[in-house]
Amino acid sequence: MTDRDFSRLKRPRVEMPSFVEVALTDQKLMLAFRSRPAYQQNDYLSWITRAKRPATVERRLEQMLRELMQGNVYMKMDYNPLVPFD
Repeated sequence: MTDRDFSRLKRPRVEMPSFVEVALTDQKLMLAFRSRPAYQQNDYLSWITRAKRPATVERRLEQMLRELMQGNVYMKMDYNPLVPFD
């Protein structure tokens, strides 16, 4: 897997908070997260970190983890990942 190109993002890039990194690692979802397009990675991180209340942060984090586990959902919308051709 190659690193995603974040240079074309229209919004500022959001660095991954340590609690998100821990959650992705613990749930073995880091590869699923890194496989998503750059804008999705950035949107998830921005959305989670913009929350003001800890309960909202936790709820958003859990939604992201669920969606990554399912693999075909992004922000409660259908998502069809591109399958690389061999």
